[in-house]
Amino acid sequence: MTTDGIGERKAALRREAKARRDALPTARRIEASFAMAEHALAVLAFDAGTVISAYLPIGSEVDPRPLMAALADRRARLAVPAIVAGDLEFRELLRDGVLEPQGFGTHAPGEGAAKLDPAIMLVPMLAFDRKRARIGYGKGFYDRAIARLSLIHPRLVTVGLAFAAQEAPAVPTDAQDRRLDLVITESEVLAPSASASEPERR
Repeated sequence: MTTDGIGERKAALRREAKARRDALPTARRIEASFAMAEHALAVLAFDAGTVISAYLPIGSEVDPRPLMAALADRRARLAVPAIVAGDLEFRELLRDGVLEPQGFGTHAPGEGAAKLDPAIMLVPMLAFDRKRARIGYGKGFYDRAIARLSLIHPRLVTVGLAFAAQEAPAVPTDAQDRRLDLVITESEVLAPSASASEPERR
């Protein structure tokens, strides 16, 4: 796809998807977050001690905390992002840990928390399409983190969490964009077709 106008199209999709997400009733968002947890647990396989990054929700985002609790019960090691020098640093999340504000409405463990490199990432977003392309908030935090962690974990698994209402007909992409490995909504799991090649995974 040509890069002409991609920024403008992404900005429009952000506004539209966020408006649809914000319009969902609170009770529906809560129910959907629990449904996504069930879907994720059915498809994610990992060894005890695997580092899985999640996030603490802001605004109308999918709340991954039901899933995080279940992953911890399965002995995953959880981390959440802190914003450090304009990039994401993943810090271990412990049950009794103290959280500090990070800006943008987010919180994370303090500087004394262990720094971890997740092998599985739960990724927030504003919009997605059937090919698992993602639109974030436009700051590039997760794009840069995924690129960095892919060098550490060549089989890094990225899992987008979104409400079905956030789906877009097509997300514009450029050469730097990487499709998510999975997109999980309250109604389905989008995954690569067994017969499809995935040249976009970098």
